[in-house]
Amino acid sequence: MSVPLLKTLEECADWSRTVEPYIPQLYLLPRRINEVLAGRDSLLDVYTQTNPLISGFAISIVLGAIFLVVAEINRNYSQVDRAWSILPTIYIAHFAAWARLSGIPSQRIDAALLFSAIWSTRLTFNYWRKGGYGVGHEDYRWEIVRQYVPKAVFHIFNWTFISFMQSILLFLIAAPVYIILLASHFEPGLQTYDIAAISIELGLILTEYIADQQQWNFQNAKHQYLKSAKVPSGFKRDDLDRGFITSGLWSHSRHPNFAAEQSIWFVLYSWSCYATRNAFSWAAVGPSFLILLFQGSTWLTELITAGKYSEYREYQRQVGMFAPTWFTGYKVRPNVAPKIIRTSELAKKIEAKEKQKQK
Repeated sequence: MSVPLLKTLEECADWSRTVEPYIPQLYLLPRRINEVLAGRDSLLDVYTQTNPLISGFAISIVLGAIFLVVAEINRNYSQVDRAWSILPTIYIAHFAAWARLSGIPSQRIDAALLFSAIWSTRLTFNYWRKGGYGVGHEDYRWEIVRQYVPKAVFHIFNWTFISFMQSILLFLIAAPVYIILLASHFEPGLQTYDIAAISIELGLILTEYIADQQQWNFQNAKHQYLKSAKVPSGFKRDDLDRGFITSGLWSHSRHPNFAAEQSIWFVLYSWSCYATRNAFSWAAVGPSFLILLFQGSTWLTELITAGKYSEYREYQRQVGMFAPTWFTGYKVRPNVAPKIIRTSELAKKIEAKEKQKQK
C-alpha cells in the first residue's frame, strides 16, 4: 500500500510508520517514470501507487534543479521567489487530489486547501504589484550579498540553499497536510478544531494583508512626496521624512507581515499535531526551518535599512522584530536625530522651484 494501515490517531504522526517505510519509493521513481515514458506503465498508476509525501518531495527536488539551471543561465537568483506564493498550495492540492483518487475522505484536506488558495492569491497579487514578475527582477538583497561573498562561494550557496533547500522548504511547510490526510481515516469529516484552525489561518492572512497594504500605501505616499514635495492626504510630513513606516500594525511590530507569514505555517503544523493527539512530530522541520530563514533574511533587511535611515535604530529599540513589546506603539523621542534629511531637503528644493515658476 502507498499509505500505512494504522491503528490509532497517534500513529499518523509516527515517522517510523508513515514516512520511513516509503523512502525506497523515492529511489524507484526515476525508473517508474521511464516506464511511463516507454509506454509500459500508466502515469496515473505510478501517481496513486506512490506515497503522496514521497512524490511531493520528489517534485520539490526536480523543481530545485530547474530553479538552479534557470538562475545560473540568467544570473538571476530570485527564481524561487517567483514560485514562493504558489508552490505550497500546489502541494496541498496534490494531497487533496491523491486522497480523492485513493478513496480517502478529503474534506479536511480541502479545508486546508481553501485557506492556502486564499493565501496564494493574496501573496501572489502583492508580489506582482511590487514588480516581482517583471523581466529581470531580482531581490535587491542578493546583489548586496554578492558584493561581500566570493563568486565561487555564492554559486555554491545557490546550488545548495537558494535553489534546492528553499524549494524543499516550500514542500515541507505543506507536509503537515499529509498527517491530516492519514488522520482522515479515523475522523473523516470536519471537526470543531479544524474549523478553529481555518479561522485562525484566515485571521492571519487578513493580518498579513493589512500589514502589506499599510506598507504599500506608505511607500506610494513617500514616492509621491518625493516627486511633488506635497504631503498626500492622510499622511504627515515628519512620517514621510522619516523614510519608513511606524504607524498601524508597524507601530507594534517591525515586520507584522513576516510575523503572520511564519505563524500561518506554524498553525498548520499545530493543526496536524492536534489532529493526531501529539505534542510534536517530524513535520515541525518545515515551520522551524522557515522561522530560521526569516530570522536570517530579516536581519539582513534590517541591517540595510538601519544604514539608510538614522531613526531606524531607535525604532528597533522600541518595537519588537515580530512580537509586540510595547502596547502603546512606537513613540518618537524628541532627541532623535532628524529623519532622512535627504528626503526633506529634496522636497524643499522641489517646493521652492514650484514657487519660482508660479512667480
